[in-house]
Amino acid sequence: MEELSLLDPDKVPGHVAIIMDGNRRWAKQKNLLPMIGHWEGADALTQVVRAASELGIKTVTVFAFSTENWARPHPEIDALMKIFELYLVREKESMIRDGVRLNAIGKLAELPSQVQHALEETKAATKQCNKINLVLALNYGGRDEIRRAVVKIFEMNEKNKIAPEDLTEELIGKQLDTSPWGDPDLLIRTSGELRVSNFLLWQISYAEIYVTDVLWPDFSPQELFGAVLAFQRRRRRLGGGII
Repeated sequence: MEELSLLDPDKVPGHVAIIMDGNRRWAKQKNLLPMIGHWEGADALTQVVRAASELGIKTVTVFAFSTENWARPHPEIDALMKIFELYLVREKESMIRDGVRLNAIGKLAELPSQVQHALEETKAATKQCNKINLVLALNYGGRDEIRRAVVKIFEMNEKNKIAPEDLTEELIGKQLDTSPWGDPDLLIRTSGELRVSNFLLWQISYAEIYVTDVLWPDFSPQELFGAVLAFQRRRRRLGGGII
């Protein structure tokens, strides 16, 4: 990417979260079936993760399927699950080549067994990769994640009483799905919608938010560069301090 020279390598966000929105609208605009939009969105993800690695981003967390998405028509859900399965199988070797380590967050045990199997296989195959982490949020909801964190703390308390003063933000944060990768520095939302849609509610407290009207299948490496450049031009205020 020729644009790399315009970026400050010391100010590249370490963790980027993306709400990949607009697959169905993209397909509708082109008079295509919704599933074509989802497949194009999957291809866009591969290109964006590759570009993120080139920019020096260490973790990309994407909102792939929410707990609310189960309310969609059953044929669409079935097709989406098949896309997830086939995408993981198809991309496994390229992830290994590109140094992409795959992980997933959410209530994964409720996904179809074929998707769970493909996830586990690809996670195992890429566990030694260390250029970039790709974290898929599947059957994920931010409120549910916080609820599950509270349940974990209740279970901890039953084994070893936790004093009120020990119930810290740090303790809660360690129980969240994303604890291995830390909080996002930058949240990107495609399709122009101005909401966070129950995604990483705890973790995005101090993230910079970048919204673009571009629909996800059209979100290219150049669009990612634009988001990172906008991030670098901002003065970050982390609870009052400026960096």
